[in-house]
Amino acid sequence: MRVWDIAPKRLCRSHLLGEHREVHAIWSILTKGKKGYSRHPETLRWKGRLKALHLRHEALVAEFQKRGYSHYSPLDKRLAWGEAVQSVYIDRPNEQLMILKRKKCGCVWK
Repeated sequence: MRVWDIAPKRLCRSHLLGEHREVHAIWSILTKGKKGYSRHPETLRWKGRLKALHLRHEALVAEFQKRGYSHYSPLDKRLAWGEAVQSVYIDRPNEQLMILKRKKCGCVWK
């Protein structure tokens, strides 16, 4: 489970689409009280930061549109409360870039 803290334009197709799925999973856990992965560190760092998670989702969707991808799964903005900026990290953004670099997947890490 991973939501990156780097610009979506830097993500390869696989990581962009995978992160979009993860955002929806975390959103569902936090807004509907789902139990699966509710104690996962990635989920926990978004508690109280649904506004930031919604903004991340919107940034992913904007990148979808730039790449010509379709998007049919908006998040309910009425549920986007709390902090608007994510300041809790599992790996800091510069470390995330190094993780992606090692994957050799097509993400732009420069």
